[in-house]
Amino acid sequence: MFLRLHLLLFAFPGFLPFAQAADAKPNFVIIFIDDMGYGDIEPFGSKVNRTPHLNRMAEEGMKLTSFYAAPVCSASRAQLLTGCYAPRVSVPGVFFPAGKNGLNPEEKTIADYLKELGYATACVGKWHVGDQVDFLPTRQGFDSYFGIPYSNDMQRTSSGSGKRVTPLLRDEKVAELLEDEGQRRVTREYTEEAVAFIEREARSKKPFFLYLPHTAMHVPLFPHKDFVGSSSNGVYGDWVREVDWSVGEILEALKTSGVERDTLVIFSSDNGPWASKGKAGGVSGALRGAKGCTLEGGVRVPTIAWWPGRVKAGASSDAISGTPDLLPTFVTLAGGQPDPSIKIDGYDLTQVLDGKVDQTKREAWYYFGGNNLQAVRSGPWKLAVTAQSVGMGFKEKPEDLKRKGRLYNLDEEIGETTDVSAKHPEVVVRLTALAAAMELEIKENKRPVGAVKNPVMLYPSSQKYRASVRGGKPVNWSKVKLGDVFSSGQVPDLVKKPFTILGGIETKGEVNEVVMAHGGTQVGYGVYLKGENLVFAVSTGKGHLERVQVPVDPGKVEFSAGLDVSGRLFLKVGKRQPIQSDRGNHWITRVPAEDFSMGFDDAHTVDPQAPKARFSGKLLGIRVNASSK
Repeated sequence: MFLRLHLLLFAFPGFLPFAQAADAKPNFVIIFIDDMGYGDIEPFGSKVNRTPHLNRMAEEGMKLTSFYAAPVCSASRAQLLTGCYAPRVSVPGVFFPAGKNGLNPEEKTIADYLKELGYATACVGKWHVGDQVDFLPTRQGFDSYFGIPYSNDMQRTSSGSGKRVTPLLRDEKVAELLEDEGQRRVTREYTEEAVAFIEREARSKKPFFLYLPHTAMHVPLFPHKDFVGSSSNGVYGDWVREVDWSVGEILEALKTSGVERDTLVIFSSDNGPWASKGKAGGVSGALRGAKGCTLEGGVRVPTIAWWPGRVKAGASSDAISGTPDLLPTFVTLAGGQPDPSIKIDGYDLTQVLDGKVDQTKREAWYYFGGNNLQAVRSGPWKLAVTAQSVGMGFKEKPEDLKRKGRLYNLDEEIGETTDVSAKHPEVVVRLTALAAAMELEIKENKRPVGAVKNPVMLYPSSQKYRASVRGGKPVNWSKVKLGDVFSSGQVPDLVKKPFTILGGIETKGEVNEVVMAHGGTQVGYGVYLKGENLVFAVSTGKGHLERVQVPVDPGKVEFSAGLDVSGRLFLKVGKRQPIQSDRGNHWITRVPAEDFSMGFDDAHTVDPQAPKARFSGKLLGIRVNASSK
């Protein structure tokens, strides 16, 4: 008997280590990139970004080619952490600094489950499901946290320095306030923190879960100085190189710590690329659409699973899967099971990763844009149940995307341009029924968002913030000064109405500065100086942005800007004739989600061409008036 067993082990030298690994609890690492497109890395077809470490990861692991996230940051992270579609946990969009809402601490996260199962847990990087203490990682199942708690473009003005900064947190305290150039360190510091955690927990022999959501590749782009100029694809390519380096450091740390065969690593992205940023954004490859939409390019993300000795090297799976699947997969592999009393939407991917099945038991994948179900996929079929956009920041609205009821066969054409609904009415009927059932189920089983009564900034700031876009007293325009911030509920309701902004400024000459801004990339309006011109821009909320401009001289400038009764933009300076847009119907279609800020833009810019610099001149007066059509 001893001889037979000896011969068996000699013939299959990997048998015994694999059996030992199967008895132990595996470690888990999630590397979650921000705004990386499906076509941004070599394993998924990039010809411009070099990614040797991700190439190795794909060669030694499995590409998941139909893996889905959500269209935007907070929603995507909520899905990953809870195993639910974002609307189920009331996180449909994006959270902002000092907001009253966040991921409800009553939700049972992937970290909560693993901690109960004896895991050490750490979050390193961009959190972005609420920046109030009650919502931070240390209140959501993680033993420790190090990172920027939201997007790196959500800088606010520090009272101490007067500079625009982002906070770098250590657990629940601000460790440092980073100005723009300070952000060049974060990818490296995240990586060093993650490696130290792996090495420490590997020595302790305790199973661990590392969640590493990078700040990269979100705009503004800040690769480390060692990577600046390292690629042939500009600053974006430089930062991809640094992200790839970081992946290599993580894999090497697992190897040198002796736990690479005991660890499942998932590499993925939170949504599609912010392609409207041009060279500062990524690409979707063969997919149509980008960040902010429910076309494939907005939500299908480059994903790789790596587990030497368990996941077959060089494998690829087209199983319909997504971020909600990671919770049930990890919990099951760790020897537990998701709480049956908590409804989740994820499916266990273990058999997919083991190569035993081509698909999970999932009947369909549902594409939510905010709280709205916009599309559904079952097998190769994808049905658009509403109109769709091509992504955040794009002003064009293709005619075909205005129609609901479009049906695509993604196996035959991944680019979503050929509507085959007329040829397959029975598929349309089936998918329409699935969509209606899911909408009803979510509505009946929606859980509340987390909320705090008195949200505060994480650091002293000279800017004023409100907990809600709806509350507060109306603005006293006679007292408005530079630096003031007002909620949308404090300014006149401009939805589908003509309005006029009456303003007076004193400018120094040719500058690139923000005069005022209200809203963000989806809906809003703003006035800014660019060179010798005063510019008025309106984003309608229908994927369309329009602007008009007038030359101005240094000194005092009195202006009026707004929408006339036909919805045309107008801009008038002094006694000159007003400049108007060519077409009308540029109505503000909904209340802007972001604040009205005077002399700067406190969050996302209304117009991607607008400057970021604060207004350095004098404000002589400002007033916004709305009227009926």
